[in-house]
Amino acid sequence: MRDVSASSQPTPEEFQRRLNDLMRNLQVPPPSTSGAQSGFDRSAESPSGDATEPVLQFERKPRDVKAHLDRFVIQQDEAKKVLSVALCDHYHAVQAALAGKAMPNYTKQNIILLGPTGVGKTYLVRSMADLIGVPFVKADATKFSETGYVGGDVEDIVRELVRRADGNIARAQHGIIYIDEIDKLASATNSSGRDVSGRGVQTNLLKLMEETEVPARSPQDMAAQIQAMMETQRGGKKGPATINTKHILFVVSGAFDGLDKIVRKRLREATIGFAAKPHSAADAISVLGDTQTRDFIDFGFEPEFIGRLPVRVVCQPLAVNDLFHILKTSEGSIIRQYEQDFAAYGIEVLFHDDGLRRIAERAGEERTGARGLMTVSERVLRDFKFELPSTHVKRFVVTRELVDQPAAGLKQLLAEHANEERVVMRQLVHDYGERFAKEHFLTLRFTDAAADALIAEALEKQLSVRDLCGQKFKDFQFGLKLIAGNTGRKEFTLDADAVAAPENVLSEWVVASYRKES
Repeated sequence: MRDVSASSQPTPEEFQRRLNDLMRNLQVPPPSTSGAQSGFDRSAESPSGDATEPVLQFERKPRDVKAHLDRFVIQQDEAKKVLSVALCDHYHAVQAALAGKAMPNYTKQNIILLGPTGVGKTYLVRSMADLIGVPFVKADATKFSETGYVGGDVEDIVRELVRRADGNIARAQHGIIYIDEIDKLASATNSSGRDVSGRGVQTNLLKLMEETEVPARSPQDMAAQIQAMMETQRGGKKGPATINTKHILFVVSGAFDGLDKIVRKRLREATIGFAAKPHSAADAISVLGDTQTRDFIDFGFEPEFIGRLPVRVVCQPLAVNDLFHILKTSEGSIIRQYEQDFAAYGIEVLFHDDGLRRIAERAGEERTGARGLMTVSERVLRDFKFELPSTHVKRFVVTRELVDQPAAGLKQLLAEHANEERVVMRQLVHDYGERFAKEHFLTLRFTDAAADALIAEALEKQLSVRDLCGQKFKDFQFGLKLIAGNTGRKEFTLDADAVAAPENVLSEWVVASYRKES
């Protein structure tokens, strides 16, 4: 830090004079009745209007929440159950508070997640926030330090929640804050000196997790302070000075390396004596399921801090089969991203199951959970993303062989893309039928003649097969559902006539279904 001599620093009177000059030079406009000039959202001044609408409309049951989480996160069933119950309890209590009902015996359900990296902890919490429609903030515990020291102030995460709520403080006061790597705040019991990034941060966090008032503008933020003074000078109504954290749900997580050793030690000590029950050896994650409050304290957490986290969830590591299902069935699967990346260049990519499983196997070797899927996929497809946009190749298939030998697969693709193109396009036609069945629960099959007709038209019009099918059969789900309701029929086969005149064929089918019903 630059050393500034005492003689160069202005006196309080001089500082005030300079600030007044600055305010005059800013040419502050006259007060505005709309509040638009100040840049502050007046709708955030009180929990009125639709600020709390997402919370008030929350009527989900724990099974509903878990079903939503199942769409995005594979496995972690026990974690989903615990999180679903805690989420429902929290927001039902918030609803009661907003309705003016006293709940003197309620304890806020702040959550601590334990588990290795890449198992879906962040995704779980983000999906919960999306379900309710409340603002969500993720922070890294290692970035914070005790107030007055170099590093971030823990209150900044609450202010960030307001920014995510577009300045609406009433809405931010019902959001979710997620703090990762919380285990890095644990302090060694034999440490000496002041611990400004461990115990000090724990002390500041526990105040936030219970209930406190956080200044809406940081005292260290000069720009924010000047804006507050400008608003005062305008004579307009001042915005809210503080943010209450009573109804903000806090979720913290960490890998907690070494905590299993503390738990094992306690369990071994508990087995001494005739009344002791035998305890079988288990891996680190299984042992974490037996963690008690005193284990967290021995790990280096303050008793008051860990006491603010009554809900404890252990996330299990992901096996190869789990990683495969993430790629195959998760709505947030990374293969959707790669489909979009290649589609930006007019290239269609089809992932075979054996290719997805091989990616999952290699990702398992990375030992970084679901994050390994991105690492492996990028390594395999990097040259494809570089080379193919400059070629005439418009389609290719990701197989097990290609994952194992991407360079050879690329070379072969460039040499034989003409023959491969029609094969891939035919597979894309049937892939469209499979996706149609998953989305609408109606089976759509294409004859070879229909597939050939679609391929020929796609090549002629220089369209992707998926886009062409989407255009031709965009209204089919409505007509086919009518037919299914009239006749009970749920399987439909499309031939070349259906490709040539889809609307006519669908209309004939619908009319025939009403005749059959009669």
